Amino acid sequence: MKKLILLFSLILAPASAYTEDFKTKLNLSPNNNSHKRFKREWIWNQMHIMEELNSPLPHHVGKITSSARNKNAMYVLEGEYANSIFKVREDTGDVYAFERLDREKKSEYELTALFIDRTTNKSLEPPSRFIIKVYDINDNVPVFVQKAFNGSVPEMSPVGTSVTKVTAVDADDPTVAGHAVVIYQVIEGERYFTVDESGVISTATADLDRETQSTYEIVVKAKDSPGLHGGDSSTATVIITLSDINDNFPTFKQQSFHFKVPENVRVGSEVGRLKVEDIDEPQNRNTKYNFVRGHYRDTFEIIPNAFTNEGIIKPKKSLDYEKIKEYKFDIEATDTTVNMRFFKPGGPKSIAAVTIEVLDVDEPPIFSQPSYVYKVNENDLPKNPLGTVFAKDPDAAKRKIRYTLRRSSPSGDYVKVSNSGDIFISKHLDREASAWHNLTVAAQEIMADNKLSDIESHTQVFIQVLDQNDNAPEFAYPYEPKVCENAAPGKVIIRISATDKDDMLPGVNFKYSLTTEDSNFTLVDNHDNTANVTVKYGQFNRELVKIHYLPVIISDNGTPELSSTNTLSITVCKCDEKGEFTFCEEAAKQVGVSIQALVAIFICILTILGIALLIILRKRHKKELTVLRKTVAEIHEQLVTYDEEGGGEMDTTSYDVSVLNSVRKNGMNLETGPCLYAQVQKPTGNGNSGTGEMAIMIEVKKDEADNDGDLLPYDTLHIYGYEGAESIAESLSSLESGSSDSDIDYDFLNDWGPRFKMLAELYGLEPNEDFVY
Repeated sequence: MKKLILLFSLILAPASAYTEDFKTKLNLSPNNNSHKRFKREWIWNQMHIMEELNSPLPHHVGKITSSARNKNAMYVLEGEYANSIFKVREDTGDVYAFERLDREKKSEYELTALFIDRTTNKSLEPPSRFIIKVYDINDNVPVFVQKAFNGSVPEMSPVGTSVTKVTAVDADDPTVAGHAVVIYQVIEGERYFTVDESGVISTATADLDRETQSTYEIVVKAKDSPGLHGGDSSTATVIITLSDINDNFPTFKQQSFHFKVPENVRVGSEVGRLKVEDIDEPQNRNTKYNFVRGHYRDTFEIIPNAFTNEGIIKPKKSLDYEKIKEYKFDIEATDTTVNMRFFKPGGPKSIAAVTIEVLDVDEPPIFSQPSYVYKVNENDLPKNPLGTVFAKDPDAAKRKIRYTLRRSSPSGDYVKVSNSGDIFISKHLDREASAWHNLTVAAQEIMADNKLSDIESHTQVFIQVLDQNDNAPEFAYPYEPKVCENAAPGKVIIRISATDKDDMLPGVNFKYSLTTEDSNFTLVDNHDNTANVTVKYGQFNRELVKIHYLPVIISDNGTPELSSTNTLSITVCKCDEKGEFTFCEEAAKQVGVSIQALVAIFICILTILGIALLIILRKRHKKELTVLRKTVAEIHEQLVTYDEEGGGEMDTTSYDVSVLNSVRKNGMNLETGPCLYAQVQKPTGNGNSGTGEMAIMIEVKKDEADNDGDLLPYDTLHIYGYEGAESIAESLSSLESGSSDSDIDYDFLNDWGPRFKMLAELYGLEPNEDFVY
């Protein structure tokens, strides 16, 4: 009977209502033994509940049942929402929901059922998981994914052209028929646009003109399928922009244009602007301007500017008031890229009359040629003009022209330009110094008051200096040939070549010869403007001659024929058996200095010597003036004899220091001359004067100074380490002190007064006393 109940429950309930554990343990095979005992299992029907039930809480969901029978057993739920949203009766297994459920928030809940003993709290059945499903009731309105949408479509597009797509979402269960179906509808702007069931918006008319209306704002509604529980809707705004196409021709805003321009306007600069109107956007404006009347298309061109809707008139060549004072022509504005499917016939014409008035200005003179080229032989000084530059006044006044040389290269007063434009050569030109002379000549108009105009024009004058044979050939290189002492006759020492500062034109031929045949060398012409220097006899002796100087005459075949003598310094060297040089003496290098350079060097040396001599004389003169201006009172060198101890630094009366106003030397009065020495005398009445060792020494030094006429009169005598013979203390200097433990009694220093107190304390200590620093 229990098995029949289970089968009946299996037929009524779907397979998903049973756990995997139950399915594997249930065996309905005919081969099974009908008397076999089965394990106890959970028994319950599938559990589900409708969302948003209006009945009072709690809502019965289902019932869980165990085949086990135990009076002390109870049912328990576990899981995330157990005992909060869902609860079970312990005795019956009925499951209740204590909150209204929303499928759009959560569509199913997974719980675990337990069957445990109240007394022992042990599980009587293994835990089993089950699912509670929430059924949808179509309670949500379709909602657009955004409040506003944007779209774009070209103007004049055919009907049905896709513009953009809108999307609305219904949160209801899409597996339930009709619950998540969204229906779109244009409720504002349906005359111009439509929307299909997928939300694609398309054009509903073919005459959408951007120039009439460039943007459209429509409203689209999204709602549920009709006849269901829902039926509510939501709306969204769609902004549609019409993109431009080239469907309009340009037209002039006025029928005629008049411009004034000076005749000296630059080629390519702006003369005027033709204003046109093209209601298309700049990227679709391709205005072309054509000359329909008037033959001046070779004089002017019109450049379109799409952003400003203008045609810019520019001159293609220079204007001349004296030739044409006014230009008149008609211009047509067209656009060849307009889509003719949308062409609108009629409207204003696109032809305008243009008048350009040329204004007269004072123009600079115009040269007859942009440049002039003349030729002159070097060293020639022609009396007649080399040539003439010519310019004229282009204006109607036809003023006279004055010419001026503005610049010349190379610089120098080689070429002159007269006021009338004649070119003169003022100095001999040297092609080797400069083969071309380039001049810049200015032309200015002479005004009515004989003043020159402020504006001028320029031309270039190129003078080519033609070559004359005025330079003799010379060695091409500073050769330093060498020859072995034992060189055999006919041995080639060196190949020489020549160069010429004149033009080395094809056909130039150089000839080489020796000034004398009395040498140990010969020249062999190679007939290619080179020659070989060979040994004539051989057997050189470097002990006698280390360097042989070989004069070589080089001549050309010019007119007139010129030649020069060049000297080869051939060094005789020691060589080994193979003929390789082993020892050579350096030949003295000749450094050529021109006479002008020597004169310049000589003048510089004389200038330096003169300046040095002036400086020496000036210094000597200053010294003589200084000596003569010195008075006797200003002489500070003094000879002093010391034969007594002074009275201290405050004693200013011990000596009478006076300077002699006159000094006699060899019986001659030198009052007006420089003093040779100053004498300081000790006051009389205080001991002997002029005696003793010091006096003798002073006399000796004084005689030396008097007899030395080459020295300046500032002789000073300094004596150190000697105090004089009459001092009772003798010398106090440490220069002659024998040792620090002298037995001299210095007690007398205490009698000298307070100025010698410190000295008395230092030298008056007893030998056994310790001096504390």
